[in-house]
Amino acid sequence: MSLPDSLRWQVIERAGNRCEYCGLSQEGQEAVFHVDHIHPVKLAGQTELENLALACVSCSLRKGARVSAEDPVGGDFVPLFHPRRDRWNLHFRRNGCELAGISATGRATVSALAMNRPIVVSIRREESLRGRHPPPGQL
Repeated sequence: MSLPDSLRWQVIERAGNRCEYCGLSQEGQEAVFHVDHIHPVKLAGQTELENLALACVSCSLRKGARVSAEDPVGGDFVPLFHPRRDRWNLHFRRNGCELAGISATGRATVSALAMNRPIVVSIRREESLRGRHPPPGQL
């Protein structure tokens, strides 16, 4: 799907050039971040600013066309984190360079998007040394 450049730049600017799921900065990353449909087109999601989020390649590919995932604690299927509706700090906290879900949605999102894979944690550690991590507002 082709996204107008003006819309893509609005998404990037609103996100502060960071993944809206895990907080990783696009700066210093080789792969170009994706513009993700929060509510997927496959499920009748619209291509409009309110339904778009900037996502690192890892989060984007793992999220795919899902809007829910299993909470590893309770086993229930719950909504994934929604960058337009949910406040990050109500669903996640940082344990050093790892992310912890503090709600069913947070736990399901951390698990489904594999946010603590060793390579991702290593990237966060490197970004921390460069002063690009954690992002403002995600402490």
